[in-house]
Amino acid sequence: MLIHLSAEPEFPARVVVLGARGFIGRTIVGALHRAGIATLPVNSADLDLTTDGADARLAGMLDPEDTVIMLSAMTPDKGRGLQAFLRNIHMAASLCSALAKVTPAHVIYFSSDSVYPMTTGLITEASCAEPEDLYGMMHLVREMMIKSATKAPIAVLRCTLVYGAEDTHNSYGPNRLRRMAHQDGQITLFGQGEEVRDHILVDDVVALTLLTLHHRSKGTLNVATGQSINYAQLAQRVAALFDKGIEVIATERRQNTITFRHFDVTAIHKAFPTFTFTPLDKGLAKAHAEMLSLR
Repeated sequence: MLIHLSAEPEFPARVVVLGARGFIGRTIVGALHRAGIATLPVNSADLDLTTDGADARLAGMLDPEDTVIMLSAMTPDKGRGLQAFLRNIHMAASLCSALAKVTPAHVIYFSSDSVYPMTTGLITEASCAEPEDLYGMMHLVREMMIKSATKAPIAVLRCTLVYGAEDTHNSYGPNRLRRMAHQDGQITLFGQGEEVRDHILVDDVVALTLLTLHHRSKGTLNVATGQSINYAQLAQRVAALFDKGIEVIATERRQNTITFRHFDVTAIHKAFPTFTFTPLDKGLAKAHAEMLSLR
């Protein structure tokens, strides 16, 4: 649950976005600029958080009135093993050291629903965090590190699968299915596409982020829509967006356990009663149109 320290929305003095060149980061930066909010976008070319002295350089960038959004991370497509884990922890350590030097007004940390085990039924913010791999463990450890490093109010946003036209991660979801359809004229599923997941449009993630910073909220929030779908159904919806016929192909399943993911998003509606999610079909159509415009 989130607790709002500002009952009425307020503009932050400035927002420092770490990981500003990533898919979510650059979308947030664009939204902040459109809202007229002072923004300092920081990417790895500006400051590599894994280098010696990065903490001091970051501390020199920060002011006590800032909101800091931490998105910098090696994503799963770049590795889920030990080296990626250690590099991600190093990034968080640099941030924590900087936060110990300069206490900002607010911190927002982007985590992941991978902190929850796949065996969990209906997931809420009260569900036990028991990561099943190093990627999920990394996010849970980073959450704990940041909470221990600063007295600033912290909002932890645990995101489920995010989609949008400019996503480069190519994770198994609308982005990959759309690219397969566009490039190959077909969509190939894992097995029969029985797995069930929640998919959220990046615009909705950004909208919830801005609400969180406007209210200077603290606590933990699962960022998901509450509407899960299996991949076979998702593939059919993606295929229907193309003018040409797109074949959806099932494959033989080999020892992969079929997993399901469902969220109770009551906490989102309690925190932000006027917020509404983009319906999946509308979000898929938007991402599809934007993909075509980028070609």
